[in-house]
Amino acid sequence: MAVSALFPAASRSLTGFLQAYRRNGKKSLYLSSTRLCSMYTTDPIDPNEVTFDKILIANRGEIACRVIKTSKKMGIKTVSIHSDVDSNAPHVKLADEAVCVGTAQARDSYLRMDRILEAVKLTGAQAVHPGYGFLSENAEFVQKLEDLGVLFIGPNANAITGMGDKLESKRLAMEAGVNTIPGYDGIVKDAEDCVRISRDVGYPVMIKASAGGGGKGMRIAWNDEEAREGFKLSTQEAASSFGDDRILVEKFVDNPRHIEIQVLGDKHGNAIYLNERECSIQRRNQKVIEEAPSVFLDEGTRKAMGEQAVALAKQIGYSSAGTVEFLVDSKKNFYFLEMNTRLQVEHPITECITGVDLVHQMIRIAKGHPLRISQKDILIRGWAIESRVYAEDPFKSFGLPSIGRLSKYQEPLHLPKVRCDSGVEEGSEISIYYDPMICKLVCYGNNREEAIENSINALDAYVIRGVTHNIPLLRDILTEDHFISGDISTNYLPQVYPEGFKGRQLTPREQIDLTALLASIHLKNMLRSCNFVNETKIRSSSKIPATWNLVIKFGNQEVPCLVKVVDGNFKVAVNGVTVTVNGRFNLASPLIEANIDGTQETVQLIKLGSAGEIRIRYRGTAFQSQVLSKDVHQYMSLIPEKPKIDQSKQVLSPMPGLVKSIACAPGNMVAEGQEVCVIEAMKMQNSLTIAASGKVKAVYVKEGETVEEEQVLVELE
Repeated sequence: MAVSALFPAASRSLTGFLQAYRRNGKKSLYLSSTRLCSMYTTDPIDPNEVTFDKILIANRGEIACRVIKTSKKMGIKTVSIHSDVDSNAPHVKLADEAVCVGTAQARDSYLRMDRILEAVKLTGAQAVHPGYGFLSENAEFVQKLEDLGVLFIGPNANAITGMGDKLESKRLAMEAGVNTIPGYDGIVKDAEDCVRISRDVGYPVMIKASAGGGGKGMRIAWNDEEAREGFKLSTQEAASSFGDDRILVEKFVDNPRHIEIQVLGDKHGNAIYLNERECSIQRRNQKVIEEAPSVFLDEGTRKAMGEQAVALAKQIGYSSAGTVEFLVDSKKNFYFLEMNTRLQVEHPITECITGVDLVHQMIRIAKGHPLRISQKDILIRGWAIESRVYAEDPFKSFGLPSIGRLSKYQEPLHLPKVRCDSGVEEGSEISIYYDPMICKLVCYGNNREEAIENSINALDAYVIRGVTHNIPLLRDILTEDHFISGDISTNYLPQVYPEGFKGRQLTPREQIDLTALLASIHLKNMLRSCNFVNETKIRSSSKIPATWNLVIKFGNQEVPCLVKVVDGNFKVAVNGVTVTVNGRFNLASPLIEANIDGTQETVQLIKLGSAGEIRIRYRGTAFQSQVLSKDVHQYMSLIPEKPKIDQSKQVLSPMPGLVKSIACAPGNMVAEGQEVCVIEAMKMQNSLTIAASGKVKAVYVKEGETVEEEQVLVELE
């Protein structure tokens, strides 16, 4: 129900709304509504307020869909832009109009200012929302729009320029009284200059792009060799992603938390902060799971960080939604990292705990309206967690990109307190050209424990087929002891998974439950195969065994079990424990709601083969298994295993991508661990090394060539 329907007299005044809320017997705004994530109760949309007639969204995917949805609620017509490969994308279908601005490569479409400006003129759009990425922090684009008399739904060009340059932003932050990280306040000339500066600052150091953001163009160096390598890769990434290869060096704060403050400023000098977001769980400096608020901050630290963020916003005349990022050490000392002058990817969790529609506020501010909310109106209402669902293989460096078509796609929106911000649908193509994000899965709770539980349930019920995805890692994190206790930092992943992510490590009880479930699925399928439609002859029950002796193979396990069917349920004896699996589950459904000894478990049946093969997603991880009768298993043990191929003398591409550089040629001698080529995927540079020493027999690719996952790139004699 809309706020205006609840309190019609107070709908245009937030203060009046709060007063009315309290008069109606409510003592706080920790709401329990299952629709809170999609119901903006703080400063709701006023249908009588003057706004734009039409806006163009200069972006794609989920963020374009997100902006379109709020625009429609405000009565604003929308224009989508797209590349040729995105012509049937959801953001194109959702908009009122769509304009193709080029071919697949972002530099030929979503980064083509000239074509986007032509689309603005062609459609008569009065304003442009940039989303995030692409041209969202490009001051030249803002200026060109202003020259056309078109408003930019974001900050002014000076604010973008000041915060977009790491050196200038640090200077401005210091002037505003914001705590900053010690480092070198100049441009690094070359690799050797980077080494010299790093020694002066003191290892470890953070080497990062001056114009960077989103984790791109950033490397940590602990010694001279890593400083040289970090400079080279960061420079290449910076040039590729931002068209600016300037690099700076700062002291690396070891084992910090990454906590950011959401700010809102208008064109009338008002600015507020909307609390914090905890973004410490990252891979390759890109966020994986975020939550709001942070379990680490006390009210005093939150207030100090918020006030410094607002001071910086006012210092630069900031007028839109923005995010000030901080590193926070174990003693709650915090240091300015950067300011993102755009809508942040993880903005939905702030919307959940504050009730503020940030896209609505950005549009209002761009139109020239003052903020109607003040700092005292911003409360913390419950807890929200965002899990970034990517088309990535989490078993490779915590997530290397995967490509393919979504052959089956089902979001868990049937569950309460779940929000999915996505820009894909069943049949969508995940390509090498753009970010591999599938969805931002946002789950809300009245407290952190409920938000975690809702996130786990949503991940279990999220059906994605056709591409490899990172749900196994996301779910495992949410059940891990350090995360549950709030003991996290930016080093979380390598500390918790020092050997890399290996999938769900089953407890003894989970192994028994999984074994029982696999046996039950196999037998249910067998019994179903014995039934015939319109069968008139009564089947002899003597042909169906009373018990089954089975062997379940999954991972390195070979587990014998004995199964009986009693009243349609399966009683499975495993390792001396008898487990009852309710037989009322549907093999035709992608989701199986299994009842195991009275406990409900949501699993996904991915594959059911004719030779007993079952691929099942259990507690996030996909397990490949085979169910055999005891006799067949004995025969199978007599078949010799196929010898494994030695691949130590080959370098295979770990992901689809583009060959950026090759550092060897046939006949060259290379040493173990030496870089032989660099693969670029989703604008990230990945250095590939050889696992053995020897002479290069062949190089099978050229610079600029597109390669597939597991393709052989270099081979030794």
